Amino acid sequence: MSISRLAASAVFAVCGAVPFANPAVASSQAAAVNYRYADVGGHKIFYREAGNSAAPTILLLHGFPTSSYMYRNLIPLLADRYHVVAPDLPGFGLSDAPDRAQYSYTFEHLAATIDDFTQVIGLKRYAIQVFDYGAPVGLRLALAHPDRITAIISQNGNAYEEGLGTAWSPIQKYWREPTEANRAALRDFLKPDAIKSFQYLNGVPDTSRIAPEAYLLDSMFLARPGNEEIQLDLFLDYASNVALYPQFQEYFRKRHPPLLAVWGKSDPFFIPPGAEAFKRDNPNAEVHFYDTGHFALETNVQEIAGEIRRFLARNVPPDAK
Repeated sequence: MSISRLAASAVFAVCGAVPFANPAVASSQAAAVNYRYADVGGHKIFYREAGNSAAPTILLLHGFPTSSYMYRNLIPLLADRYHVVAPDLPGFGLSDAPDRAQYSYTFEHLAATIDDFTQVIGLKRYAIQVFDYGAPVGLRLALAHPDRITAIISQNGNAYEEGLGTAWSPIQKYWREPTEANRAALRDFLKPDAIKSFQYLNGVPDTSRIAPEAYLLDSMFLARPGNEEIQLDLFLDYASNVALYPQFQEYFRKRHPPLLAVWGKSDPFFIPPGAEAFKRDNPNAEVHFYDTGHFALETNVQEIAGEIRRFLARNVPPDAK
């Protein structure tokens, strides 16, 4: 077993739920979480699964630079009533990171792999919870299979140009001029200090609430041979997501999916106007802000989980399938 996998195995020991003070919000008996792999097109996709498979499913999709580990505290807080599945995207976490010559690291391809993953493990209909990169992956699934999507929960998962903060400026420059110099300039985003300070601590009033193993684990996975180039490929391809924003917005206007935005208001990447914009196109959108940064679940999991449970109880009750 590699050092990364040994470290991740050790981290699983701290994946227990954060208890709710109000027992009416979540069961006092946390559902067990299982750690599995699925073979998807010859690649191993790691995923976390909890809850009764006969209950309505929530598909949790992570973003950069993390993995399904970001949902470690949320999963048990939902799984007493729902079937919860959280995969690692290819190139992230414990999923395979095939060579770039064998696997094209585009968001279209990531979405196709996750689409295949849902079919491999037998998911028919599901709500999606999306964060960061998980948003364009999940919304591509919604465009391809709108009847499969029961609800959308977006935690700093953007679909509007006004939601792109100024932190995107170096990446946007790379979109306009995809030179080696502009690509090289983005390598700083992948350094451990940047992951810690810019991704996790930025905008957080009390940084002692951020678990240090979260950003250390992310940096460990990013340090795998070849992974830096994978991430730079995805930085470049993120422009394809912005090009799809009008289609995502048309989907909101046409389908009016139940949609909950739970947003860290001090996120430097995806700023509050992106959350507010959901209400412009979808009368069923609800928006809630929290005094935190990009990784809102690291600091506000109890409040966010309570809001998710209330939202799902109204729109995807546990006895629905």
